Amino acid sequence: MVRRIVAARVDDAAMADDLVQETLVRVLAAAGRVDAGMLEPYAIATARNVVATAWRDRDRQRRNQHRVVDLDTPDPPDTELLASEERAAVAEALARLGDRDREALLAHEVSGRDTRSLAAELGSTPGAVAAQLHRARARLRVEYLLARDHTEPPTDRCRPVLLALSSGDRRRQREVEAGRHLLECDACAGLSQPLLDRAPPREDAVRIPVDGDGDVVAARQAARELAARLGCFSRTDLTLIATAVSEVTRNIVKFAGSGEVVVEVLEEPRTGVRVTARDTGPGIPDVERALQDGYSTYAGLGLGLPGARRLMDEFAIASEVGRGTTVTMTRWCGER
Repeated sequence: MVRRIVAARVDDAAMADDLVQETLVRVLAAAGRVDAGMLEPYAIATARNVVATAWRDRDRQRRNQHRVVDLDTPDPPDTELLASEERAAVAEALARLGDRDREALLAHEVSGRDTRSLAAELGSTPGAVAAQLHRARARLRVEYLLARDHTEPPTDRCRPVLLALSSGDRRRQREVEAGRHLLECDACAGLSQPLLDRAPPREDAVRIPVDGDGDVVAARQAARELAARLGCFSRTDLTLIATAVSEVTRNIVKFAGSGEVVVEVLEEPRTGVRVTARDTGPGIPDVERALQDGYSTYAGLGLGLPGARRLMDEFAIASEVGRGTTVTMTRWCGER
């Protein structure tokens, strides 16, 4: 498929082979962060962009062939024009945002206001403000690309697809059938690559296998680091999350011997972290008693499951004797 796309645009067989290989390298590098259903349209968009870039580079080289050695190359005559167009595109994209989103984004990105101070001013919560900023950035990226290219989406489906790509929301991408749309819409296929390639993939979940005391520290540290990336938890919040993870992980080591802890980032509809601790150990005969203070008396912090439940906003436990236990707990940004 990639070879056909490149060959239709490049007559030179050697150059076409190079461009096919470059396209495949980019696609394979992005495979981990692109939804499986979107890999084909991503490859098509990548092939088109690789060819376009190659032609631009060749044209630039041809125009500069007369320069054998130029240690002090002056700026191209269109540099200032391009910078002016860039500023105009950013200004137009900002103007297309709603007043509330634009003001919050400028206060956070330009003035350096944190989510807690913005939440206090807006009468909201830090988690809600963080989610608002995430949506505003996603829309700003889309509006910037449209303003830069002096274009408008050709259909009503285009903007929802581009916004889903910009926000990195895979669930939303499936809902709007983003992969199918990119195959059908050349305009969105051209705009999609900078949205998909704008940053390395963010790790939204960490899985820690547990089979010894050392894994308690690993789980605690992983939970703290992942929660810190959200930017809406205070140091105290991060310590409480890490402590709760320590307790449920120690339970696995003490009573089951092995299991796993999964820490996930949640961003819709609220921002927070979810921790799931699973094991296939002996199970808990009396869950209600296990949730009473003083039930767990092994050499940990002494909090056990009751303490972990108090430290988190949501807590659930499912256990079956002889089959194992699953503890699920969630901490939301700005809930306390």
